[in-house]
Amino acid sequence: MSTGLVDKVTAALATVNDPEIKRPITELGMVDSVEVDGAGLAKVHVLLTVAGCPLKDTINRDVTAAVTQVPGITGVDLSLGVMTAEQRAGLKDVLSGGQAQREIPFAQPGNLTKVFAIASGKGGVGKSSVTVNLALAMAGQGLKVGVVDADIYGHSVPAMLGVADSRPTQVDDLIMPVPTPSGVSVISIGMLKPRRDQVVAWRGPMLDRALVQMLSDVYWGDLDVLLLDLPPGTGDVAISLGQHLPGAEVVVVTTPQEAAAEVAERAGTMASMMHQRVVGVVENMSYLPCPHCAAEGKDHRLEVFGSGGGDRVAQTLSSRFGYDVPVLGRIPLDISLREGGDIGKPIVESDPTAPAARELHQIASTLSGRGRGLAGMQLGLTPAARF
Repeated sequence: MSTGLVDKVTAALATVNDPEIKRPITELGMVDSVEVDGAGLAKVHVLLTVAGCPLKDTINRDVTAAVTQVPGITGVDLSLGVMTAEQRAGLKDVLSGGQAQREIPFAQPGNLTKVFAIASGKGGVGKSSVTVNLALAMAGQGLKVGVVDADIYGHSVPAMLGVADSRPTQVDDLIMPVPTPSGVSVISIGMLKPRRDQVVAWRGPMLDRALVQMLSDVYWGDLDVLLLDLPPGTGDVAISLGQHLPGAEVVVVTTPQEAAAEVAERAGTMASMMHQRVVGVVENMSYLPCPHCAAEGKDHRLEVFGSGGGDRVAQTLSSRFGYDVPVLGRIPLDISLREGGDIGKPIVESDPTAPAARELHQIASTLSGRGRGLAGMQLGLTPAARF
């Protein structure tokens, strides 16, 4: 066995990340043994976190590809095993940083993850579609993005991301978020139910526990942005979010009509009552581009649901809070937007040149360009002595 080749193979394995945890498999203790015979055949034994790991094929492919590229290696003999209970306990310690009791990482002083809660006053305004497309648009900018489907009763985010039937991997009582092809990680109550058609019938305390579990019991790693798709209205989850993540910033989604705008103002006011900052308003289904005029190069907009709702919400909240709450964007009606959500291929990826996709990309750029708020952060200041 060549020690030099073993070292090179081990170095190559350090470039392979676990697809769920997003950290090198060597760092996680998943590489059990590495041997190289005189003919250059590398024998690698990798330990999966749990039996029946849903992404073992990805690990197999990535490990084989990495080792094959090592000069002097003529072949790869990869075998997969499963971690023992003791090894999983060690992995859990690595992921939790040795802390016995987990806390919500995004609520800790010094955490740099930007947290945006996507809220609406009523259902049916496209809040989940906006959340999913913003997540993918931000991931396309090179950011590490996570999504919490906090709409406990109406969880639809997994289906929109094409992972409706996926289940998270659990390492003891630590849960791995489900990765998507776009790189966005997601967790939803829908993924934790025994059956997809099972109804969630919970009240206040259970809703609060579910939100805390998705924030603290899930290993999110180092995220640049976390998006939370809130249930519509001003109920238990909105209150719990304000208590557990007071530093989260809120984006209010509405549609142009008067009825939707009025209730959207309540959602924004609730956020302010929980001492969260409302950073903007998104007007969804803003207008329908006339297909006949577009074919002639004209910009004719059909205001199917009226007009002015987004501006009204922004003006009302700005006046009520005493700071500027802008309209972040106006997303037009687009069949591709609806179709993309139905088949798990959001429009920002499936049809990026569509007007709705371009507007969503612009909104994502505006939000990702914001600095992380100072709420809850330690500034490292020391009081000076008086002169």
